[in-house]
Amino acid sequence: MFYLLGGISVISLVFLIGAYHFSNLVIQPKTLNDQQVLEMMQEKHAAKLAAVENLSKVEVWLESPFGYKMRGWFYPNGSSQKTIILCHGITMNLLHSIKYFYLFYERGFNVLLYDHRNHGRSGGHFTTLGYYEKQDLAAWVDWVSHRLGSHSIIGIHGESMGAATALQHGAIDHRVRFYIADCSFSDLNALLAFRLKADYRLPPFPWLPISSLITYCRTKAHFQDVSPAATIKAISAPVLFIHGSADTYIPPEMSIEMYREKIGSKDLLLVEGAKHAKSIETAPKTYEEAVDTFLKTVISEQI
Repeated sequence: MFYLLGGISVISLVFLIGAYHFSNLVIQPKTLNDQQVLEMMQEKHAAKLAAVENLSKVEVWLESPFGYKMRGWFYPNGSSQKTIILCHGITMNLLHSIKYFYLFYERGFNVLLYDHRNHGRSGGHFTTLGYYEKQDLAAWVDWVSHRLGSHSIIGIHGESMGAATALQHGAIDHRVRFYIADCSFSDLNALLAFRLKADYRLPPFPWLPISSLITYCRTKAHFQDVSPAATIKAISAPVLFIHGSADTYIPPEMSIEMYREKIGSKDLLLVEGAKHAKSIETAPKTYEEAVDTFLKTVISEQI
């Protein structure tokens, strides 16, 4: 009996250590600093980086609803009353959003880039993939509305985690005119189950329930609390879903699922052969045309 109990204890300890490690991978990812992202961007987006550096910007340090400071850069575009907020993906920072910058700046939008919590130079101890980030995004919408007026047009473009954050925000804040969600996951629990199998050849049980409980003890959010698909029908604004057909990190079926469930104005672009977060690089013209068509349907020509 003693050896049996000891064996059970050892097995339990192994599960706890493994689940804690998995929790860390999710909520404390290894993030890149400015220099690392700049070096990454220089390879394919050097011209955009150089052009943006010559533009006038306003550096903003905004207080999060959760008590930490968030870094943002606002680029005014003349007297425009249209603003796009760009939300980067996990491990990245605001500099990585520059690859989408001119897609909107050339169409008359002011551009706001910012660092998510626990990324770049923003504060916050944990990444929650939209659970708390959606409230931070609402604070940035407040900032833009205060600067330009409540009747100004605000749109949000997000990539990967940023897209999932944008969609979760859309369910709680109806001031935004449109959303563009590039390679979003539909449900965190489902994504993590997929990644456990793909990366570690492990089944969801018991790893996910234990890891989710550990994550809740640390962040007050379970994995199942992070689910854009669960609230997709609450989004009243139009949504353009974009996903690469060759994305093996977040399956394109997740965007297809949300597109089908979304009520009201919506569109879907599947970029043939594009890997995760590579759609705009794989097919820039197709990407630009899809955004153009979408914007024409959601923004009045008179504005």
